[in-house]
Amino acid sequence: MALSDIDLVMLAKASQDETAFAELVRRHQAGLRAFLRRLGPDEAHADDLAQEAFLKAHRRVASFQGGASFRSWLYAIAWREFLQAKRKDGARGRATAALVAEPRDGEAVRDLAADLSLDLKRALALLDESERAAILLCDAAGLSHGEAAAALGAPLGTVKSQIARARAKMRAALEGKISPATEPTSLQPDGAAHAC
Repeated sequence: MALSDIDLVMLAKASQDETAFAELVRRHQAGLRAFLRRLGPDEAHADDLAQEAFLKAHRRVASFQGGASFRSWLYAIAWREFLQAKRKDGARGRATAALVAEPRDGEAVRDLAADLSLDLKRALALLDESERAAILLCDAAGLSHGEAAAALGAPLGTVKSQIARARAKMRAALEGKISPATEPTSLQPDGAAHAC
């Protein structure tokens, strides 16, 4: 019988069991990396943030109280790492601009799956950070609204509203009703107009 996340955390806390924490990393590594990669275009940077989140979780595992799931606690650490790195880099809007940009080589996307992936990236780029994080936590990472609220440090109602707005914006973008060029300038880097 496999141990639950809480059981593994208790083992890691009680006996400094490195194998218990390694199992937690194994269970959550792919999902956490995917979440961070979708927040920004730089996969290597996202992987670094995921590693830093796991290191901080390891150092702080004794402070985990179990009020929320381990997964939402871990995603909260990763979200704070993302925000801190963004502030540190001073690269406001860089992720949005990179996702909206056309491919550098100018080649047409060859198949429908690649086209859809690009459309989804563009639709995600239209969202503000909090909307993007909320929808990725719930729809991509599979967290409940409550777990996402705990991870983002936001009220449950706020997260539900962010998800509803995000879905509406993405639906409109995918239906061609909104394009990056017609989005309000508040979503553009530094409030400046941005051509695609």
